[in-house]
Amino acid sequence: MPETQTIRGRPPTSFDVPNELTASESKLVYLFVAVSDGATVDDLHASLDMSKLTLFPVLETLSERGLVDHVDGEYVPASAS
Repeated sequence: MPETQTIRGRPPTSFDVPNELTASESKLVYLFVAVSDGATVDDLHASLDMSKLTLFPVLETLSERGLVDHVDGEYVPASAS
């Protein structure tokens, strides 16, 4: 499991952001997928108001780092697949 940041002195939770994510877009998409337990590109586009041209490289990076998986058209937390 990736190392996570402790926020304001509280211990990490399952929704903390891995330290390796530095871009705000990556953090936002990662947290949305984790909290919603999966999302399609259309879900992310509508909910986060991010263009699909922005989302695809972010999702590719998250997938390459083993943080999300693409299963049946939906991006899910890697541990959920």
